[in-house]
Amino acid sequence: MAGKKKRKKRKIRLRRWARRGLFALGGLFGLVLLIVLLFRFVAPPTNLYQVSEARRLGGIEREWVSINDLPTFIPLSAAAAEDADFCTHWGFDLSAIREAWDGGARRGGSTISQQTAKNVFLWQGRSWVRKGLEAGFTVLIETLWPKRRIVEVYLNVAEFDTGVFGIEAAARHHFGVPAAQLSRTQAARLMAVLPDPKGRSAVRPSAFTQRRTRVIVSGAQTLAADGRGACMIR
Repeated sequence: MAGKKKRKKRKIRLRRWARRGLFALGGLFGLVLLIVLLFRFVAPPTNLYQVSEARRLGGIEREWVSINDLPTFIPLSAAAAEDADFCTHWGFDLSAIREAWDGGARRGGSTISQQTAKNVFLWQGRSWVRKGLEAGFTVLIETLWPKRRIVEVYLNVAEFDTGVFGIEAAARHHFGVPAAQLSRTQAARLMAVLPDPKGRSAVRPSAFTQRRTRVIVSGAQTLAADGRGACMIR
């Protein structure tokens, strides 16, 4: 009889802890949703990587700029460089993922949406935990943000040189002009240093970077002409 009472009490405690756990998980998920939704309208604060770089370098260059103040060839250049199907996919480029998995892709399988999710909400690294969280945040921003907002945030958090974050800071750092005054070639050259901004130079471009710049200029024009870049154009 005493044994049955103990087992019953144990079950009651387990159910109680299970309910508390589910309640905590639900609260955490609700908080995440609120933050993601907030960042649809508010510029995200400094991320974890920027904090670590600021400590390491003694400061970083970073300045937010609205996509409405940028010429359309800038987001188009970003898509041409990193994610040509940005407007048509739902956050994941399955063909690029397959190519990356097979070892045949020059860049990883990450889309602009995935890179934005990682840069805003997570940390650098290649662990399966981080990749799993990245996938979850990618789904959330694709669901809660319009495509123009995703590419706007991407342009403002991407690293274009050591300690230089965002297209506005990059334009001023490399070319001495605000991002709104970049030429098509300058914008393409900034995108050409991605995804290796510490190993490539926008002001002293290698032959590879120059070739990549020309490809990006042409690609941006193609995206505008064939309609695949429509989500980035007002």
